[in-house]
Amino acid sequence: MTLTQHIGRCGLCERPLGKKVEWHHRIPKSRGGTEVMPVHPICHRIIHASVSNQELATTFADVAVLKARPDISRFLRWIADKPADFHAPTRRPDTR
Repeated sequence: MTLTQHIGRCGLCERPLGKKVEWHHRIPKSRGGTEVMPVHPICHRIIHASVSNQELATTFADVAVLKARPDISRFLRWIADKPADFHAPTRRPDTR
């Protein structure tokens, strides 16, 4: 069994994981977090492009709340039908 088969699905978009897997700290390590979830690299990038570490530590540590954010929700709809190893540039929104 490969690592990807063992892990299964992305903690953000819930698509099957591909060859590259990153580990997202729900509460940033810099804020004392230890719990991680496997995510696609593109999903990890959108989280950190959209939400500050302070916001992750307080408001968005709950994945359901993070997914409900309008920008993340929009991303999740867009990424839903993409292959597991899909990659595209991630842009930081103009406003935070």
